Amino acid sequence: MPLVRDPLDPKISMWHFLAFCMRFFREKMGLSLTQCGEIIGVARSTVSNLEAGRRRPQDDQMRLLDNAYGTGVLFQVLLWFARMAHDPDWAHKIDKYEEEAVSIKTYHGQVVPLVLQTDDYTWAYVKASKFKDLDAIMAVRSAKKRAYWKKGDSLLTWTVIDEAVLARPVGGVEVMARQLEHLLKMAELPHVSLRIIPFSSGEYMGVDGAMQIIGLEDRDVAYSAAQNGGRLIESPREVRELSVMFDRIGVKAASEEASREIIKRYLESYA
Repeated sequence: MPLVRDPLDPKISMWHFLAFCMRFFREKMGLSLTQCGEIIGVARSTVSNLEAGRRRPQDDQMRLLDNAYGTGVLFQVLLWFARMAHDPDWAHKIDKYEEEAVSIKTYHGQVVPLVLQTDDYTWAYVKASKFKDLDAIMAVRSAKKRAYWKKGDSLLTWTVIDEAVLARPVGGVEVMARQLEHLLKMAELPHVSLRIIPFSSGEYMGVDGAMQIIGLEDRDVAYSAAQNGGRLIESPREVRELSVMFDRIGVKAASEEASREIIKRYLESYA
């Protein structure tokens, strides 16, 4: 006899509420997982993952459910609210998407992105954070870096950072010098593109905060950073908008070769 799990708690998040409603309406209509899968064009296992909150639904799937259940635009609106709302589990979702990614584009105007940091640079920012268990936070961040680079050249990495990142001697001049040496080493990898936005570029769009575009096999998702957290973005329209913004920021960046020269200039200043 198949195991029947309890439905998700709809009070945890809008994503849980959407998953809860999907199961509630399916069972109310007397449909099996397989039959629901036929409506939205996916396998039985996919419906199970959607209702368990392990997978996020897409616009066309919610439109098909609304048509089949006669619910107007209910599921489409619930999906919109889920995407707009704060997701308390956003960090774990991003980790999962990064594991599945084939490409990751990152912009940051304040710090070297985590995956390009040396451990000493990471530790300097951990010590400056509000967290209490610093060793635990450091262990998590170090593990994330190792997992990221385990994928080798199967993961394409595009990174754009502001020159201000190079000018800030995080951890002191010795730590920063080793960090810049590390950036130069990573920039030589064929599957890594590292570009610097020089001060001479003047104003540009990136002052609103860091962003990340995660390329999956079948779609892209994005992350927009903010104080005390951030937002995972899965709406195709919003992801496209951030992708365009990333490209416009990149227009202001120096070439890969010129960026390496900028890094070398700062490295000499820390010697």
